[in-house]
Amino acid sequence: MATLACLAADTASGAEIEVPRRSSTIDRAAAELRRSLPHLPAAVMLATSNASHLALLDLDTRALGHEGYLIREVRIGNRAVILVTGNSDVAVLYGAFALLRHVRASESTAAINIASAPAIPLRLLNHWDNLDGSVERGYAGQSLWDWWTLPDFKDPRYDDYARANASIGINGTVLNNVNAKAESLTAPYLAKAAALADVFRPWGIRVYLTARFSAPIELGGLKTADPRDPAVAAWWQAKADEIYRLIPDFGGFLVKANSEGQPGPRDYGASHADGANMLAAALRPHGGTVVWRAFVYADTDPTDRAKQAYSEFRPLDGKFADNVIVQVKNGPIDFQPREPVHPLFGAMRRTRLAAEFQITKEYLGFATHLAYLGPLFEEALDTPTGQAPGQTVAATLGAISGVANIGRDRDWAGSTFNQANWYAFGRLAWDPKLSSQTIAREWSRQTFGNDAQVTDTVTAMMLRSREAVVDYTGPFGLAHLFGPDHHYGPGPWIADLKRPEWNPVYYHRADSDGIGFDRTASGSNAIGQYAPTIAARLARPEITPPQFLLWFHHLPWTYPMPGGETLWSAVVRRYDHGVAEVEAMRKQWATLKSRVDAERWAKTDAYLGIQAREARWWRDASLTYWMSLNHLPLPAGSPPPAHDLAWYKQQRFPFAPGAPH
Repeated sequence: MATLACLAADTASGAEIEVPRRSSTIDRAAAELRRSLPHLPAAVMLATSNASHLALLDLDTRALGHEGYLIREVRIGNRAVILVTGNSDVAVLYGAFALLRHVRASESTAAINIASAPAIPLRLLNHWDNLDGSVERGYAGQSLWDWWTLPDFKDPRYDDYARANASIGINGTVLNNVNAKAESLTAPYLAKAAALADVFRPWGIRVYLTARFSAPIELGGLKTADPRDPAVAAWWQAKADEIYRLIPDFGGFLVKANSEGQPGPRDYGASHADGANMLAAALRPHGGTVVWRAFVYADTDPTDRAKQAYSEFRPLDGKFADNVIVQVKNGPIDFQPREPVHPLFGAMRRTRLAAEFQITKEYLGFATHLAYLGPLFEEALDTPTGQAPGQTVAATLGAISGVANIGRDRDWAGSTFNQANWYAFGRLAWDPKLSSQTIAREWSRQTFGNDAQVTDTVTAMMLRSREAVVDYTGPFGLAHLFGPDHHYGPGPWIADLKRPEWNPVYYHRADSDGIGFDRTASGSNAIGQYAPTIAARLARPEITPPQFLLWFHHLPWTYPMPGGETLWSAVVRRYDHGVAEVEAMRKQWATLKSRVDAERWAKTDAYLGIQAREARWWRDASLTYWMSLNHLPLPAGSPPPAHDLAWYKQQRFPFAPGAPH
């Protein structure tokens, strides 16, 4: 019988922690509780469900699976203990963090009885980190990974990073950019990845790598990367064997193929399934997975970019190997502040799917704009697919991925509030039924403490923030109006780029008569990619959800909106509302100056000032351009733009953060 080890009996600093069987993972769980828990009325026992101490409790943990946890007040012998258990060491770790959340929310532990298991098995962060230390679309400084000093020096922040991810249930991380360099798969860089895997392993996190599809040519000296060529398959098999010798629990490959100039199987007349399955065969003996991105942005569909991924992937349903996951962005274009959900969700019934979300805020004001993305994640995950009764997007998923916003900045994510997006992604990945409001309150209490005024104010700010960004960048479903490359400021007038779908004018189709992209049967018929019940609701503007009105319809500026105002008046009102909301958030934050530490208060206040200025810029530039087309006056009470259109067109941002290399 294992000896009972009391790892935390220091009554001056925390609760008594009992551990019947030690491991590197359970030791970390005990250390978390020892560091953070106040006195409790009972000791805490950390034990897997098969521990002999628990035999008489007759616990049924089958529904918890491998990662789920149970927290319950029980009696062992003549003592009351708070038991944290599950069917694996990592389940106990997740349970320990759940107990901490419970206590920090000032919840009583009397008669505590919490059981939870993840709804989505694979919960990934995707790092768009480059080998030179930069981060594509990253706004929190340089990459956390110091490839130059790895594997010899393991920065203590690597452990902190893994600890933070474990606290919200993240169980996988992709280390390198989807625009991958073949060098990531060379022996020196595999040794560096193995060093990170060693740090992450006790926290339940497996390492993945983005694989450049042309690596057999660039590294192996082959003449081709055709997935149907036996020599190519053999090269990848040997590479997989090499990786698993170094990283026995390697998760697998993420692949961006035939998108934005990246190499892929279509270069050789092969399909996405051909490419994914070849890699899957190389990983299969080791239990690895291929995550194959469905973001295929190329000039292959002249009618509507929004249709491309569905057109290429829907015919391949059922043709992917069972260790392939097709990763689909939450919307059909590209991480816009608001998009309808991607029509592939629910439509590929014989293919494992992952949803890909943006945690970094490429189109949402970078690091400086407060934009809490919990409502965006929740909105997408809760959307019915129409493909089966009661089926939501969340119900179709075998995995979920978030493009990370983490860097070397002291606050990890570029601002305190950006941390909330990392946190919300993890919490919803574990339990998509959580509300973004619940998560916001939970995050606020853990970040700023249990001051009720702070919690209420911060939560209110967070819940209005994303909608404000939508309003001042693209109301009623307008999207992709950003300047090219930097994706920072407005550029709805841009029309001279080489490919049509690179230009913002492609997406709004505005002219003197109206605005919006007709995606009905009379236009691109993108609605035909959705289930019939969904398509029927999108076919007519009067029954289309207002937030997607101009995504699916081209309408006259004089189109009558509910309540009697014209579309033009409604558009202006939404821009004005977005600006006003940012001003309101700044006023709310000002009331907390004496309740939040000076450093975080001052930085957030400064960032809200930046956001207020840039929200007005977005509003003024956009309205100036729309008025140049429709020649309509602003509604009464709406202030005129600060400058003329020529001034806004002259603005340049050659060194905007996060631009691609």
